[in-house]
Amino acid sequence: MNRKQQYLAKHGRVRQSATSYLSLILKAGGDKSSPNVCGTMSTKQDSLWPRTIAHADMDAFYAAVEQLDDPSLRGKPVLVGPRSNRGVVLTASYEARPYRVGSAMPMAKARRLCPEAAIVPPRFDRYQEVSRTVMDVFATFSPEVEALSLDEAFLDMTGSEQLFGEPKAIGRQLKRAVYEATGGLTATVGLSSTKYVAKVASAYGKPNGLTVVPPKQAKAWLAALSVRWLWGAGPKMQRRLHDLGLRTIGDVAKADPKFLYKELGKAGPHFHALAHAEDPRAVTGHQGGKSIGSEHTLSTDTADTAEIKRHLRRSAETIGRRLRKKGYFALGVGVKLKTADFQLLTRQRRLTEPTDVTEKIYSVGVELLKVFDHQGPFRLVGMAAHALVRSEEQTQLNLFGGSARQRRLEAAIDDLSERYGANIVHRGNDLARPSRARLAATLDFLDDDSVD
Repeated sequence: MNRKQQYLAKHGRVRQSATSYLSLILKAGGDKSSPNVCGTMSTKQDSLWPRTIAHADMDAFYAAVEQLDDPSLRGKPVLVGPRSNRGVVLTASYEARPYRVGSAMPMAKARRLCPEAAIVPPRFDRYQEVSRTVMDVFATFSPEVEALSLDEAFLDMTGSEQLFGEPKAIGRQLKRAVYEATGGLTATVGLSSTKYVAKVASAYGKPNGLTVVPPKQAKAWLAALSVRWLWGAGPKMQRRLHDLGLRTIGDVAKADPKFLYKELGKAGPHFHALAHAEDPRAVTGHQGGKSIGSEHTLSTDTADTAEIKRHLRRSAETIGRRLRKKGYFALGVGVKLKTADFQLLTRQRRLTEPTDVTEKIYSVGVELLKVFDHQGPFRLVGMAAHALVRSEEQTQLNLFGGSARQRRLEAAIDDLSERYGANIVHRGNDLARPSRARLAATLDFLDDDSVD
């Protein structure tokens, strides 16, 4: 019996009663939180899908949490972000969207467009708390949950029809469970037989929607959508596709794959497969053992905080470089210290947004260093990035501290290191104060072969 079968056997009886109860609520008409169901699926499945993948995405998550906790903000435009005009908008409530305000917009511009908006500083501890509640709900529906960020995840619902019914029923119950567990937050859900179509379906149904796209209808459903819905097609690629006369996903599906490869390189066949609703990637729910790390064993034990930070910096640089090279973002960062008497100490933190930026990884490592209660000396210093997600599945980067510009800088350094060696670029601080401790051994590790 595989893991999914064990899960279904364990939770079957409980879920049957819960499903019946929720079905009664939905048949009775629900309340004003009931979802707007989109899609083309009939109320009865013609046959079981080869795979059933759900993508659930919380609606304007940060802003919605603020409105949930502060009733005076409900129904009003809310911008979550620093009050300084130098900052950016992290999330705009849906009441602010008609003013053309959105995430990543400079706060100064957002305030000009929507002067009556309430500016609310972010409370990441609270968002993480609510995120844990949401992920716990997802875990009651499937043993395979792949979190993409604090507020969205894929769920592999294959084989769960006996517990929850057809895909539309699965989506309705999932939305209702999130609403009730959080005390009023809404999620948009998309369901199909591939991760790509499920994610597009959820984005299509925003906000508080439910879009179900049966596998036999997926290609036709995608055809009318703009090429901006293609995974990996940023503004520059969209312009390139337009120059080639390809404006819809249907246009890409009809194009010759050889022509697409000639004009777009490897992206051509990738877009062609997506346009045909082809995406074989599985939901990878177990990411705890998937990590990239770097450890330094010192030839001389040290208790010097500045020295330890320099080794954390080296580890962060190695981790960031390997994340970018392999196309991953990290949702978690950990620090490892080994004392002179071989006691192993670790601390880790879940990030508010996935990242592959060295500076972010290092800053989290420095913060974690403060929570160790052992004074040393230490013989080993290391860091690891864990809970990895594919970069093409992550559409939002950390917006603090000009990280987009920092990422471009780090990518340029990566290129120089590839061409001329890892020691071609040095930080000014390292030259001004060289490390006193020599390294006995360095271990850069990749845990879990699936990352490759």
